Amino acid sequence: MQIMLFAIPVFFLLIGLELLFDRLKKTQLYHFPDTISNISTGVQQQLTGVLFKTILIAGYFWVYEHRIFTIPETWWSFVLVFFAADFFYYWFHRSTHEVSFLWGTHIVHHQSEEYNLSVALRQSAIQGFFSQFFYWPLAFLGFAPASFLVMSLSITLYQFWIHTQAIGKLHPVFEYIFNTPSHHRVHHGQNPKYLDKNHGGTLIIFDRWFGTFQKEEEEVFYGVTVPLRSWNPLWAQFEYYFWLGKRLAATPNFSEKFKMLLKKPGWQPVSLAAVADAKNTAAENFVKYQTFVSPLRHSYVLLNFVALIVVVFMFLKNPMAGNGLTFENALICGWIFWTTASLAGVIENKNWAVFSEISRWAAVVIFVFQI
Repeated sequence: MQIMLFAIPVFFLLIGLELLFDRLKKTQLYHFPDTISNISTGVQQQLTGVLFKTILIAGYFWVYEHRIFTIPETWWSFVLVFFAADFFYYWFHRSTHEVSFLWGTHIVHHQSEEYNLSVALRQSAIQGFFSQFFYWPLAFLGFAPASFLVMSLSITLYQFWIHTQAIGKLHPVFEYIFNTPSHHRVHHGQNPKYLDKNHGGTLIIFDRWFGTFQKEEEEVFYGVTVPLRSWNPLWAQFEYYFWLGKRLAATPNFSEKFKMLLKKPGWQPVSLAAVADAKNTAAENFVKYQTFVSPLRHSYVLLNFVALIVVVFMFLKNPMAGNGLTFENALICGWIFWTTASLAGVIENKNWAVFSEISRWAAVVIFVFQI
């Protein structure tokens, strides 16, 4: 948590620098509603980690207590755990693209139709509940929890800088071994030749070894083949499961339900072919989702969002955040989740947003007067 608290201001500084670059070069890398939505989902992911951190790391500790070896914490073991953690990250990441029910835990990261540093913060709030199982072999082999957690966080932090269009291709040797902006742009592409490629975290060599590597060639069109069409971060977190649930309910055959969960995302039995969603994979048909935001709404959302980020940072920095799922923490996190969704409603010009904002501020006033 201390490392992440240090990283958060750095993230926003780099986003600010890229935004300045975007304005000077007029490259239109940033779109206001999209950026707010990206960061909002990242806020939700961090808060989920605060509330359920015990669940997210308890399994690793339990398996470690039943390990078959004890690997000492030395320089060579840190190198080994780095490669091992990146290896298992590759397989988890690949699985989220190839197994339908796991795709629901990762699709959030791919929903943005832009590609900039704010997209790196766009994360699923529930992905950690599933990714932990892929790392348990490390605990069983005897890699200490502290070593694993540091390396896992390092792999996550590394991937921030590769979410940019401002950096082209790097030296061929570096491009051959490591994940780079060029490789990761491919990963975020919805172009047919780019789908389900380049799953590596820090290293790209696993993609080369296991046949999922694709170099950047044609222009990349970002996003998912069935667009979200919403800026609401709460809806973004669960929209895919609503989509999947409807199709499961419409499928009478149990074996076909099972296949819909385990096969690649979008697979449907012949009986559902008539209600299948059209896939927007043709580049010439791709149109980005946009909504008009008036200057007044723009200013209101921006001011409130900056204040929200300050509140979130202060909460994460407060020792009470380390208490996990308590009533006080749940109350604060609930208000923050509410705020992210409510501001999205303002951006989308939803009728309910006005009532939501009045209620949200009333809740703040009541809280302040009760202190």
